[in-house]
Amino acid sequence: MIIGVASDALSKNLGLFVALPLLTLCLVVYYAPIIVFLVFSRHNGKIVPKESSAGYACVWKQDSWVPAYYALAILTMLWSLTVMIEAQVYVISGTIAQWYFTKEDSAPKRSIRSSLRNAFGPSSGTVCLSGLLICVVRMVRAAVDSARQEDIPGMVNLMLRCCVNALLSAVDFLNKFTINFAAITGEAYCTSARMTYELLKRNLLSAVFVETVSSRLLAGIAFVLSAIYAIVVCAILKGVSNLGVDSYFVAVLAWVLLIVVLGFFIHVLDNVIDTVYICYAIDRDRDEVCKQEVHEVYVHLPISRSHRSPIVPGTPDV
Repeated sequence: MIIGVASDALSKNLGLFVALPLLTLCLVVYYAPIIVFLVFSRHNGKIVPKESSAGYACVWKQDSWVPAYYALAILTMLWSLTVMIEAQVYVISGTIAQWYFTKEDSAPKRSIRSSLRNAFGPSSGTVCLSGLLICVVRMVRAAVDSARQEDIPGMVNLMLRCCVNALLSAVDFLNKFTINFAAITGEAYCTSARMTYELLKRNLLSAVFVETVSSRLLAGIAFVLSAIYAIVVCAILKGVSNLGVDSYFVAVLAWVLLIVVLGFFIHVLDNVIDTVYICYAIDRDRDEVCKQEVHEVYVHLPISRSHRSPIVPGTPDV
């Protein structure tokens, strides 16, 4: 039912399936000159003599600034990637929130455009900071995973890895709802993080339930559908063609392609689910009902704390 509510919300905002790929295309265009400069930066240097056992040989020596430029460019690309991901989440959340808080007898106008304007305008600092945090979390997690592969013995090392992973997961979880909250209310990142923490503190059980169940269920559905699709493709190719072993290769390609497409839809729908949940929690804190059909579903979620005073002082940014 939660997925059904989110699907209904997404069906009212199909323009997201145009805006989000365009944002990804903009990121690719932004990457193009950086990659070109990276390629040409390797040619900055000079030929110098190098002494060896057989005599002297000429070798290429890069300028001293090239490694630093490589590091800076790669970090910039990583940060830009996470910023674009967070910007997409912001646009999804802002658009869905405007639909949620709009009265039943009217429809939001230019909701995607206003969300884009806010994401790359007044809230650009929030989006960039959120992207920076995600980038740091990913890099630290990669370092921890790399250390785990080295299989360093010791109980202390194991405990440190567990603590770091738990901390990173908590930061990732809080940040995900923070960017949703910032898109809904228009608050700054730190204020949104504090409000999100207060909201999750009272509704942590239902938040974890929504996040975990919906994500795993969507991933399972995508895997099953793609597997069935690959089997059907393979069976059809076996029946109507003489490709032989190549039919399995085509089936695998079809499976990968469908996984990518469904992964995009899951990414969007998962963020819609989170946004609708935050909107519902805001509604519940303010003792209001903006979307009756949403309340009829989300009211059955488990609640970890008793109802307290509202945490949202103002009106959501719709």
